[in-house]
Amino acid sequence: MNTPRTPLAPVIRYLQLTGVALSLLIPLALSAQSRPGNAPRAFPPMDLSGVTAHRNLAYVEGGGDRQSLDLYLPDNPDGAALPLIIWIHGGGWQNGSKDGCPPLRAGYVGHGYAVASLNYRLSQDAPFPAQIQDCQTAIRWLRTHAKEYHLDPERFGVWGSSAGGHLAALVGTSGYDPALIKGEPSGASSRVQAVCDFFGPTDFHAFVTTPRYESHAKADAPEGLLLGGPVLDNPEKAARANPITYVTPDDPPFLIVHGDADPVVPINQSQLLLAALKKAGVRAELHIVEGGGHGRQGFNTTEVENQVRAFFDALLKPKQTVVN
Repeated sequence: MNTPRTPLAPVIRYLQLTGVALSLLIPLALSAQSRPGNAPRAFPPMDLSGVTAHRNLAYVEGGGDRQSLDLYLPDNPDGAALPLIIWIHGGGWQNGSKDGCPPLRAGYVGHGYAVASLNYRLSQDAPFPAQIQDCQTAIRWLRTHAKEYHLDPERFGVWGSSAGGHLAALVGTSGYDPALIKGEPSGASSRVQAVCDFFGPTDFHAFVTTPRYESHAKADAPEGLLLGGPVLDNPEKAARANPITYVTPDDPPFLIVHGDADPVVPINQSQLLLAALKKAGVRAELHIVEGGGHGRQGFNTTEVENQVRAFFDALLKPKQTVVN
């Protein structure tokens, strides 16, 4: 992908690579934290009425902003421990920020959920697998602190778009795989009970060899920067980063959403993941957005919004407490 070499390049690259578009969360333009040396672009203000915000919680002691999370809770929970939706931002693994948090903007806290939004180390600061290790560590931190924040540790869901979709899918499939894990504290797990993946890469080799997407095979493509070298020159590293590599029958249910006109991540990435999950006997569904691009284009529909909400409700909420 050719990006103008201007001070706005990180923001332009981010807008090309990521985005989510549910009807309640995209009348706004999702933005990104820029590369070091540039000020992050601000998000539009959110209405946090009825929401208690715990910002910049360090899930790694001394880890700084990139290893922190925000946690949003209802002001007056009904007494039952809350199911949690964990948002993982996109941005080509080199940009992005927890500040946008689409599930928060979509009103999930008012719908009876807690919502967490994660930062993780970016590829210019640490190569893969630092990103998935940070996500796993954050989930373990949330589970360890579940009682303190009134969370139900048995009802965690993860959701991400683009690079965040890749990491969300990897959270769902990698489990305790020793190739990725970085320590499991006693009594804490990084497993989740539901995964929503919006147009995330899942098989890097298939990605970069798909006609019209070959530019992603370059060393300076987001995938090459993540791995520390071109995908085709690093097959073992690429396989290690593929969510498909780790699929097993005990993976949680998946909802995958992808546009059939995505110019950044080919739709075969979601089709291949669906096939691998189905072959393993994992509950999985792929929703194809006709004419959908990479992000907002075609996703701004009530149908997609309702499908995502119904997916999380079915898996994370006891039937008797589902809020209409």
